[in-house]
Amino acid sequence: MPLDHLSFHTAGESHGRGLVAVLEGVPAGMPLDPAADIDPDLRRRMGGYGRGRRMLIESDRAEIISGLRLGVTLGSPVSMVIWNRDWKNWTTAMAHGPPDPEGNPKALRPVYLPRPGHADLAGVLKYDHRDARDVLERASARETAARVACGAVARTLLGEVGAAVGSHVTRIGDVEARRPEELPADLNAASDPSPVRTLDPAAEGRMIAAIDEAREEGDTLGGCFEVVVRGLPVGLGSYVSWDRKLDGRLAQAVMSVHAIKGVEIGPAFVNAGRPGSKVHDAILRDETRRRAGGFGRVGNRAGGLEGGVTTGSPLVVRGAMKPISTLLRNRLPSVDLRDGSTRVATVERSDVCAVPAAAVVAEAMVALVAADALLEKFGGDSLSELRRNLDAYVERLNARGFRGRGPEAG
Repeated sequence: MPLDHLSFHTAGESHGRGLVAVLEGVPAGMPLDPAADIDPDLRRRMGGYGRGRRMLIESDRAEIISGLRLGVTLGSPVSMVIWNRDWKNWTTAMAHGPPDPEGNPKALRPVYLPRPGHADLAGVLKYDHRDARDVLERASARETAARVACGAVARTLLGEVGAAVGSHVTRIGDVEARRPEELPADLNAASDPSPVRTLDPAAEGRMIAAIDEAREEGDTLGGCFEVVVRGLPVGLGSYVSWDRKLDGRLAQAVMSVHAIKGVEIGPAFVNAGRPGSKVHDAILRDETRRRAGGFGRVGNRAGGLEGGVTTGSPLVVRGAMKPISTLLRNRLPSVDLRDGSTRVATVERSDVCAVPAAAVVAEAMVALVAADALLEKFGGDSLSELRRNLDAYVERLNARGFRGRGPEAG
């Protein structure tokens, strides 16, 4: 693993005692206040119209275990725990020790009717389980709280070098929001006040009505969102090897979020139906854009990436979330793992729509990839060293000038 690399791991189950996150590669000397830098993102993840009863129980906050001293990162791994308040209701079902042989088997809350669309059946078969509870507890989207905690630290690092991450919801069900020509300077400040995190007030009411209708019918809704990163310099990522291309790394990161089934950079799927003359962004000189080397673009239909490398334009990543698989009514057929009989799938407590929350989780994943690419390019064991390296690079970009018309110019 490269030394200048940001990586993270999470652990924990949905109804276990808590979630654990370990983030390695954060440079030393970065101010970090969990209450101001991490917990607000955890609250944002819990919000959004259409969330279920679990969000009424939890009150997520990150407790730092290591990597921070006197409000500043040490350069060692930052580890955090997010305690599950609902644990008190699951101490028997999720106990670490063997069950009481005299106890009530129903208290273990087994799941023998796997839910279509979840990891239940595939996980039972892969890991040779009998009870799908052993699968769904880890496969649950509750795990994303730990990702958001790590992403908030990455967001703080990006902010220290002048980059900002935000998101907004562009579609819920069949209701599509109008995307403004110019996005607000502070994207989250504009989208967070909306119950569905959309920038289109006219679409907001229709989205809420669609969620209400789905709830009444015992159904669920998916949708789409957009994550935007501003302030990244040209040159992050690489075109030289497939696994270093930043668009591929971003797609994998966002696609790994629960229920995300499609990712695009910029308006890629719309661009696929257009001629090239209507897709590619013309290049022009713009000396005000120092992090882009004094070059600008007419539009940003490339989504801030060309050849797997950032262009200095805003990075735009879009995701599509399928409807949540747990249905309260019209439950889909399933097979009982005990006797093979056909019955309807189990119901677990769930959301009607989680697209606004998924956008916040995607922000975290994009922030982690962008911060990793930043460290990969500029290195630095400390924040001050990272800044010096970045500043020197930007200075060099803008001092290059033009060196004749080609190799023959000598």
